[in-house]
Amino acid sequence: MTVILRAEVYDIATEIFAALVDGEAGALAPWPDGAPMGVHDVAAWVDVHGPWPGRASIETSADTAAALARALLRLGPGASVTADDLIDALGEVANVVAGNVKALLPELGTLGLPRVGPGLPAYGADALQRVPLEWRGRSLVLTVWTTNDEGTAGGAARPDRWEDR
Repeated sequence: MTVILRAEVYDIATEIFAALVDGEAGALAPWPDGAPMGVHDVAAWVDVHGPWPGRASIETSADTAAALARALLRLGPGASVTADDLIDALGEVANVVAGNVKALLPELGTLGLPRVGPGLPAYGADALQRVPLEWRGRSLVLTVWTTNDEGTAGGAARPDRWEDR
């Protein structure tokens, strides 16, 4: 059984946000214990195929996803974010997370395409690591999912495009 530690997922997240989103370390932290997480009505995910079938996902609110898109695309604080901007930005974060998770695996695999929707589709897997995070006072959750049944991976019960909801 492949073990991916919570600390590894957290380290991946902090490195990605420092490099791609914020340009410096420090804007991402563990979510405070006991605090409410809020509504997570947007999700992005990338499936990992191969000897270790799994998924990496990020869930957050639409407002946080828009703020994340502004930061990633280097738009101003009041700039309008299109559905395509949101899909591209959140999908890119999920893709980089999945690529880093794949790098932790002992055997090679491949990544599926990033998908973004109003929630995570049914997957038939268990959350291996669920890491609640605070980014600029906003909540988001990174989850690494695992399954031993390749056939259950990737089945989308919900639209995989944000604008299809």
